[in-house]
Amino acid sequence: MEVVSSAPGKVLMTGGYLVLERPNAGLVLSTNARFYAIVKPIYDDVKPDSWAWSWMDVKLTSPQLARETMYKFSMKNLTLHCVSSSDARNPFVEQAVQYVIAAAHARIDQDKKDILQKRLLLGLDITIMGANEFYSYRDQLEARGLPLTPESLAVLPPFSSITFNANNANGAHCKPEVAKTGLGSSAAMTTAVVAALLHYLGVVNLSDSARNHPNADVDLVHMIAQTSHCIAQGKVGSGFDVSCAVYGSQRYVRFSPEVLSSAQVAGIGALLHEVIIDVMEGKWDHEMTKFALPPRMTLLLGEPGSGGSSTPSMVGAVKRWKKSEPEKSLHTFTKLSEANSMLEEQLNKLRKLAEEQGMAYDSIIDRCCNLKSEKWMEQSVSPVEQAVVEALLGARNTMLDIRGHMRRMGEAAGVPIEPDSQTRLLDATMDVEGVLLAGIPGAGGFDAVFAITLSDASNKVAKVWSSLNVLALPIREDPRGVSLENGDPRLQEITSGIHSANIN
Repeated sequence: MEVVSSAPGKVLMTGGYLVLERPNAGLVLSTNARFYAIVKPIYDDVKPDSWAWSWMDVKLTSPQLARETMYKFSMKNLTLHCVSSSDARNPFVEQAVQYVIAAAHARIDQDKKDILQKRLLLGLDITIMGANEFYSYRDQLEARGLPLTPESLAVLPPFSSITFNANNANGAHCKPEVAKTGLGSSAAMTTAVVAALLHYLGVVNLSDSARNHPNADVDLVHMIAQTSHCIAQGKVGSGFDVSCAVYGSQRYVRFSPEVLSSAQVAGIGALLHEVIIDVMEGKWDHEMTKFALPPRMTLLLGEPGSGGSSTPSMVGAVKRWKKSEPEKSLHTFTKLSEANSMLEEQLNKLRKLAEEQGMAYDSIIDRCCNLKSEKWMEQSVSPVEQAVVEALLGARNTMLDIRGHMRRMGEAAGVPIEPDSQTRLLDATMDVEGVLLAGIPGAGGFDAVFAITLSDASNKVAKVWSSLNVLALPIREDPRGVSLENGDPRLQEITSGIHSANIN
């Protein structure tokens, strides 16, 4: 038996820093970049050794890092013990394994416990891999003499080996580890592992028929993934990235951190089987409302190649600023929250116009996508088209306000939320024909920039970015959350490649 699940990466369009505190909301888009987890047994039969009934083998393989890590899992204490080099450890997967098995013992009926026990004693063989878009491959492209374009990225094989940052180019706020693009790889990975394990052990059913809409099984994936992710990173974050990985694109308001208070003390004496019950029965008061970009709009992500930023470091600096200057920070946060709400309002207005006045909406979008924003209003020939353009310009101007507030926050806190280099890039992007808005997702910094374009104007942006040494990633919005897959994605890519070759 083999279970393969996947979860999407994210782009936090609005809500950076604010989403850390209730009741502030964030708009987060799920993407077509997905992280995969494959779970299957290690052994064909249960070992006859008596010790096997108290210890289970777990193997974790990460092909992109060329790592294989072996663990022993205590069936009595529900704890995982690494027996390989500590350099190869993955705390997110480790926590996911422990909490999923604890949840399985708590949720599965007594008459099915023997089945669970035997399945566990076959061992857990876990393989993890992320789409290329989660990581930076600029060095490989440059080494091959290829231009910085999405077409060049397509030359690389799927799930290519991951490179590491060679130096700390951006000082204390740069993360000199795996070169990432800021799509939330750890949240997507944790969610994919939790979902695959829960389904494999029979705790939930995530088949297509059960996944058509959120239900108790998907909610359980969310609870366990949030818990595992928070404990692995050593703090209770906002959770928007995990929520997006589970449910897809959404308007998100965080859960109260107290729901994980028992899990936070699990490492100092609390028994995991007691903790998991508290987690599953806790008051998960997050708010998740489905959200998607209006029709005929495209998400585009660009990698400036600056090495990435350390989000925890930047968040810590903003928190210290809030504490030292409460009045000034409150004013900035209030203005930023108002602007975020206004952008959401304008995008919802555009979606409603598209639903109610589809032909007029499509017509004006088609005309505006080839023009700069100052020419858009001239194209409207009816009240409906004028309303569409007014909402487009309203969203565009609101995004400029959001960027201004974020810059001022960064200056006050002493962190590069929108560095000068990113400001120049974003201004150049918003000057391209058919660009609705552009910004820095999430906590900002040097990770990436995003743009929302009208119709097929994204091709123009990709060309401009390439001329500015920015790599446009083949990222698009995909509202799908965590899902089961039909098989190993590597085999599917090979089959797809063979099929394409036959067609050509």
